[in-house]
Amino acid sequence: MNPTLSLLLCCQLALYGAVMSKKVCGRPHMPDGIDEMGLKRVYEIGEQVNLGCERGYTPGKAKTATITCTASGEWSKLDLVCSPKMCQLPKPMQKPGVTEVPYKSVLNYTCDYGYVLIGANKSVCLHNGTLSAPPPMCAAVNCALPKAPIFGKIVYDDKKFSGHETRYGQTWTYECFPPRAPIGNERGWCLASGNVTEPPVCEEVSCSIPPTIENSVITFAVMRQAGYNEKVKYQCKDHYVMEGSDEIQCQKTGNWSTLPICRAPCKVNINRGRIFYNAKKIWIEDLKPNRVLHREHVVFYCLNKEQKCGIPVASQCFDGTLNIPECFKEPGKTEYHLKPKSLPSEIAMCPLEITN
Repeated sequence: MNPTLSLLLCCQLALYGAVMSKKVCGRPHMPDGIDEMGLKRVYEIGEQVNLGCERGYTPGKAKTATITCTASGEWSKLDLVCSPKMCQLPKPMQKPGVTEVPYKSVLNYTCDYGYVLIGANKSVCLHNGTLSAPPPMCAAVNCALPKAPIFGKIVYDDKKFSGHETRYGQTWTYECFPPRAPIGNERGWCLASGNVTEPPVCEEVSCSIPPTIENSVITFAVMRQAGYNEKVKYQCKDHYVMEGSDEIQCQKTGNWSTLPICRAPCKVNINRGRIFYNAKKIWIEDLKPNRVLHREHVVFYCLNKEQKCGIPVASQCFDGTLNIPECFKEPGKTEYHLKPKSLPSEIAMCPLEITN
């Protein structure tokens, strides 16, 4: 090797080693919110950097906002804390404990189904603590007024409705003039699409002559075919109990609504004994007339032979039938007339058994 070239190479290596052995600090790593503009990649020992918060952040109570490159090549401790500015949430979006959002937050707005958004669909929290756009409005979709069916009319649910348009959520009823009935939608409303429901077709409907119901009479009707919505009223004969509505109505199907039933009273079929009926004890011969109405209860008394006490057992009248409990034993004539106080209805009642 050339001596001159060798000497030059050694000098360069020595200089490189001297430079590399010198301590420096790299670009400091900053937490969120601190302004990093103007920071260098390398700093000499002893160099200082004055820091501050970037736009949209507020400094806390820091002891120092200056850091120094130390002899170890590390930066001194930074006490500066920068907190993002906060924007007040619109009241409809506020929740318990959540009334603000930090800088750079994005609020996205949407409206419920059937409503149209008027205004910006989003807003950003700006550096000055205000939102970039006010909250929008949500307006109901408007629909043209519905058309009444031929031979019919429209009855709005909102009795005070007026105007040339309806809005989403408004409802109404389509009605036909008797004896016609609505075939199709009877209820109407403004749809989210801006359209309204189609009106029904009003067709003539008739029902057969009012049917007869056993043990009843028709109190208000003309015995003829009836038109849609016409009514017929029934009344049960004395002591019969009606189940169902006392009125039937001609429906749009051409059939009458459900017919009521007149349920028959019951007779207490014992000759001797005492019962509990209508909140009092009654000897059977004193039950005049011997009649219990449908669904009413009668209590009979049975004998517990082991404990020698009475057991009350209830039975219910159902459409003319009143079952006598199997445990009930009708007393003989002698016992009934000469020893009535020994009957199960007159002795002490058995204690009630309580089960868990």
